[in-house]
Amino acid sequence: MTDETAERGADGAVDDAPTLRTDGGEREGMQHMSLDELREEIESIDRELVELIARRTYVADTIAAVKNERGLPTTDEDQEQRVMDRAGQNAERFDVDANLVKAIFRLLIELNKVEQRERR
Repeated sequence: MTDETAERGADGAVDDAPTLRTDGGEREGMQHMSLDELREEIESIDRELVELIARRTYVADTIAAVKNERGLPTTDEDQEQRVMDRAGQNAERFDVDANLVKAIFRLLIELNKVEQRERR
């Protein structure tokens, strides 16, 4: 995989947004955008984040159903650690504060576990 994200999204549509690069190169193109354009970019990213959270929650709910069918415990500490390690690695790859990213993932994991417990 290269430092740039794919030109097409999961839905196959071409993404016109500046590509995210680990070397900070995307900032050069954004410096020429107006404040309104930058805010529109943030709005678009926010929508994508919510969509990704929804997708992740759906998959987590499916995992919960499988665990319930198989009589497996809600918590899998080894898997949680793998998720946290991967989150930290991805944060470093994109030069984002690893503590912030891990905190977000910890919250997502905890919320999924609460939902799983409530459904049992």
